[in-house]
Amino acid sequence: MALCCAISNEVPEHPVVSPSSGAIFEKRIIEKYIQENGVDPISGKELSVEDLIEIKTPPIVKPKPPNATSIPATLKLLQDEWDAVMLYSFTQRQQLQTARQELSHALYQHDAACRVISRLNKEVTAAREALATLKPQAGITTVPQPAVAAEAGGVANQPTEQAGMSTEVIQKLQEKATVLTQERKKRGRTVPEELTTQEQLRSFRTLASLIGLHSASIPGILALDVHSSDTSKVLTGGNDKNATVFNKDTEQVVAILKGHTKKVTKVIYHPDEDLVLTASPDATIRVWNVPTSQTTLLLRCHDGPVTGLSLHPTGDYVLSTSEDQHWAFSDIRTGRLLTKVTDNSNVPLTTAQLHPDGLIFGTGTGDSQVKIWDLKEQSNVANFTGHSGAITTISFSENGYYLATAADDACVKLWDLRKLRNFRTLQLDEGYQIKDLCFDQSGTYLAVAGSDVRIYLCKQWQKIKVFNDHTATATGVRFGKHARFIASTSMDRTLKLYGL
Repeated sequence: MALCCAISNEVPEHPVVSPSSGAIFEKRIIEKYIQENGVDPISGKELSVEDLIEIKTPPIVKPKPPNATSIPATLKLLQDEWDAVMLYSFTQRQQLQTARQELSHALYQHDAACRVISRLNKEVTAAREALATLKPQAGITTVPQPAVAAEAGGVANQPTEQAGMSTEVIQKLQEKATVLTQERKKRGRTVPEELTTQEQLRSFRTLASLIGLHSASIPGILALDVHSSDTSKVLTGGNDKNATVFNKDTEQVVAILKGHTKKVTKVIYHPDEDLVLTASPDATIRVWNVPTSQTTLLLRCHDGPVTGLSLHPTGDYVLSTSEDQHWAFSDIRTGRLLTKVTDNSNVPLTTAQLHPDGLIFGTGTGDSQVKIWDLKEQSNVANFTGHSGAITTISFSENGYYLATAADDACVKLWDLRKLRNFRTLQLDEGYQIKDLCFDQSGTYLAVAGSDVRIYLCKQWQKIKVFNDHTATATGVRFGKHARFIASTSMDRTLKLYGL
């Protein structure tokens, strides 16, 4: 009985038997199999080379194949093998050429698909941006930019060019302050019934996020204001050198005000008229007529970038500060510079805000000071120290007693104007950037814009709401009438509206 290898089905030269399965194998073949797999190929059980049992058999002499017993037969066999190898080689070359062509075509298709996908992604992005821009700008009429109507009287840093604070102007300021003080006394300390409550404010959510107000190529909204009586009108100033008037109720852009040669950093909406005031590092202040989108007045009262802008309660005068270390008081009806004063500190002024009564105002400096000025006397009457960074923004409360200030030291300080002292400090997170402060019209809430938007309850100074929707630093925040809504702007190009 002939032995047969269970793997090759040939007679083994060196037969061995597996104790696991009892099968016979060619020794060299089973040893290779065990080295690779470690098991019996028949039973699948573990097996080692040492477990194999050799079988003693006489040497086998294989007979020559009948067809290879002669030289012609051997030559014929070799010729057949050569022909088969050539045919196989030819087939392999054909398959290689076909594979190369298919691979080249697949790579071309992949490259074309990537190009199409890239183009479609760009078109989708452009379409989304156009859609976002189109919605607010629907129905806007392009108005040709007119020539500037008038300029401020002369070069502002020359005292001979200043019109001066005449008796008539001072009397007008005093009369307005008297009226405002009486109105405040009539209101007393009662909170308006229409004012949004703390519980309602805590429930505020994002109602709208608008990104089409300013250019996408130069992102960033830097300034914000809301019309005090018609709170549907929102004014923004952008990094794109433009100011935009937007109607939040109709979701339409009312006007785009183009004229500044540098970014617009300060904006004010006139409370009684359809007028807008803007300021820029181009050292100019512009007064705009919103219905016509025209500059009606250009004030050149500073030699450096304008850093602060505040409208007097009379609606006829504007206070401005600049890096030229001066503050100026100008008439927006005539374009005349009434007075321009330096604080003699040799540091740039960073911000300004008029008191609600209009007889005093505050300025911030680059050396961490807040200075209180008497407008009629044009004199520095008080200085507040305590911040450790350049003053970024200040805001007077409507009650006339509180002043909130912020600087690059990540804290908000509250000052009592009656006692001229700091009575509260709101320390924010380390590295928090404060860009804007705003009291609501009743003086009940204080809003802080910076790394996020925070709302505080005055008197208790509790944080009652935080909005984290902006993806970049918030640059402006304003309350709507009776705090019915809150608006904020950011370097992420969005104007966000919060409410119930």
